[in-house]
Amino acid sequence: MKKKDIKILLVDDEQDILEIVGYNLSQEGYKIVTASNGAEAVEMAKREIPHLILMDVMMPEMDGMEATEAIRNLPGLSNVIIAFFTARSEDYSQVAGFDAGADDYITKPIKPKLLVSKVKALLRRLKDTDTPDSETLNIAGIEINREEYKVIKDGKEIMLPRKEFELFYLLASKPGKVFKREEILDKVWGNDVIVGGRTIDVHIRKLREKISEELFKTIKGVGYKIEG
Repeated sequence: MKKKDIKILLVDDEQDILEIVGYNLSQEGYKIVTASNGAEAVEMAKREIPHLILMDVMMPEMDGMEATEAIRNLPGLSNVIIAFFTARSEDYSQVAGFDAGADDYITKPIKPKLLVSKVKALLRRLKDTDTPDSETLNIAGIEINREEYKVIKDGKEIMLPRKEFELFYLLASKPGKVFKREEILDKVWGNDVIVGGRTIDVHIRKLREKISEELFKTIKGVGYKIEG
């Protein structure tokens, strides 16, 4: 996908941040749209269908976590990449962010060049629409359609954010194999994206809640596997 076709939604209640970040990303060739609060972000996401959202957390009217949860429930936006862009860096804030449906967490302040690099890394997760992968996995009676990012269980579709889907697909691709934490981070998040060690645990917990408590096995000190 070409840069000019990629749309990024910036959400922040500070106009100077919108201007500075928007300028640096537009210079890279991306199309930029903005919103100044969470409620406006939800409406803008509906209208624009962005590929990536950089979301501030502390905002008036609706905060970033509430907005993220709302966007995740919108048709066609369950798999949009969402990164929180905030000055809050505490572990509990990051865990809460991932629980709300964020894919990544970028801490302010950040130098423009580093932010651009992080955005590029996030956008590498986009599925290449020119080379669709139609492979479908079936495990424990659950169908995982990679082309459509769909999970079907007992005839019902389970909506998963992009990273939860990719983690599930990775584990299901080789039932019985123990995937080490480092390998999971590499294949799902990428070597160039720095995420906390709790990220995998949070995503596994949410997969257990949505799909099956028994399906996902923890191998202490090593990683995770699926028993088909």
